[in-house]
Amino acid sequence: MALSMELRCWGGGWGLPSVHTESLIVLAYAKFSGAEVVTSPIDWTWKTLTATVPELACGESTVTDPTQILNFLRKQRFNADYELTARQGADTLAYIALLEEKLRPALLHTFWVDAENYANVTRPWFASHSPFPLNFVVPCRHANLAISRILLTKGESPLNRINEIEAKLYTDAKECLNLLSYRLGTGVYFFGSSPTSLDAFVFGFLAPLCKASLPSSPLQTHLSQLENLTQFCENILALYFSSDQPASPSVQETKDANLQKLTQLVNKESNLIEKMDDNLRSSSPQHKQHRLDPKPSLANENSTPA
Repeated sequence: MALSMELRCWGGGWGLPSVHTESLIVLAYAKFSGAEVVTSPIDWTWKTLTATVPELACGESTVTDPTQILNFLRKQRFNADYELTARQGADTLAYIALLEEKLRPALLHTFWVDAENYANVTRPWFASHSPFPLNFVVPCRHANLAISRILLTKGESPLNRINEIEAKLYTDAKECLNLLSYRLGTGVYFFGSSPTSLDAFVFGFLAPLCKASLPSSPLQTHLSQLENLTQFCENILALYFSSDQPASPSVQETKDANLQKLTQLVNKESNLIEKMDDNLRSSSPQHKQHRLDPKPSLANENSTPA
């Protein structure tokens, strides 16, 4: 009997099953490989501060980090890469390394360092999904970790400050997106007609950038111009995650507002029709009550005056 697998990760938002890149990678690969994974969001728990996600629990085993989780799933015979050739396997490793080196620093800057995006999108989301008082701590902690990671990977001398390396971050990221777009071409997936681990990694990196409503993002603007990559993300969402996603709050609120307006309009029209009908009835001659003159009684007609 197969052991049940539980994936702890950040929850969904922005039309995605998770807003977290690493969580998206594992969720997508689980779908591609047919692994039955129970998703347990860490939202509203104290794990939002201390947990390392994604975290896959299976029996007495607990695995973290997307690469290790994917290897664990392969050992459980959930393998989305079994048809890849040796050359395609090597290409997969090369492109994943490219994503980590060129694209991740720019994504961290976009969501956690850019002041406008952080204040209007990233911080409000993570704060609203963390319990009090962690809602004041978690976003700041993630932002500090993002800055440290960027400086660790890209802050070599003399580019040793965030504002000095920002231009280089986005130049490298745009080049990475161009290479991915060229490699994907007109294909649905990167290797043939079935998605693989590379598709899971690319989806995890690109989907938040595609779907988040960022007020300031040259990288998002560049991605929107690469139609095959944006369509790639939309296809995966439609094919593998559409049944998992309830209507978003904004869409549902719009529907409710429209229904309320329609109801109010119908009520107003109904009241207007009733008033018009009353006015017509009151002004119509056949509906006026005439005072009838009393008829003389027969007794009075036959009686003789005294």
